[in-house]
Amino acid sequence: MILEVKNLKKKYGKKTAVDGISFSVKKGEIFGILGPNGAGKTTTLEMIETLREIDGGKVMLDGIDVAADPQAVKYIIGVQPQTPAFMDKVKLTELLEMTAAAYGEKVDAMKLLEDVNLSEKADSYIEQLSGGQKQRFSVAAALVHEPKVFFMDEPTTGLDPQARRNLWELVEQIRNRGITVIMTTHYMEEAQMLCDRVAIMDDGKIIALDSPKHLIQDLLKKGFKKITEVEKANLEDVFIDLTGKELRD
Repeated sequence: MILEVKNLKKKYGKKTAVDGISFSVKKGEIFGILGPNGAGKTTTLEMIETLREIDGGKVMLDGIDVAADPQAVKYIIGVQPQTPAFMDKVKLTELLEMTAAAYGEKVDAMKLLEDVNLSEKADSYIEQLSGGQKQRFSVAAALVHEPKVFFMDEPTTGLDPQARRNLWELVEQIRNRGITVIMTTHYMEEAQMLCDRVAIMDDGKIIALDSPKHLIQDLLKKGFKKITEVEKANLEDVFIDLTGKELRD
């Protein structure tokens, strides 16, 4: 296991945001954390990422105690936050080179931009990018130091269908490079398509943890039946078919 979380806790005053959760993530896995707003998903990620203090429990990431050695953790993780922020009036290639330099690394900025389909925007500024382009650039920036684990917090929120599906492909490419991906999302289709396993959180607790396939099978064993007939395609499929899958950045 590359990540081991045991009895993790976080409180804000009298409010318990994360209530003693435990889970592990395998190397090379895409692991999803799902749950309604306020369930504790983002707080959980931020504690693992060393961005928020751990109030109780223990987190081991690639053999490193996160609370004891947060600096070492920062060198082996990449983070794509919900609202990434970059310097204005700096070209994308320069931003990538500056980010890499902060880790003591040198990068081929053009190759990184090609990997996320942004090579034609190399001389652009961040404010000149569309929402989907900004998300893809933030992925490139988070990978400059070849992290072992990549965290994504609701990465496709606000993106159009083409941009969302393009990002799905990018996530799979990242996993194929041997990088473990841990993500939160509100899109159940996204989790079902991408994640090897998911943890479902509610009120600070993990209430289910398994592969999407097994969780669905367990629900069906309870006698669950959809009220409406399940169609073989949905409106998003129609939209993609009519407008094309290519990006419209």
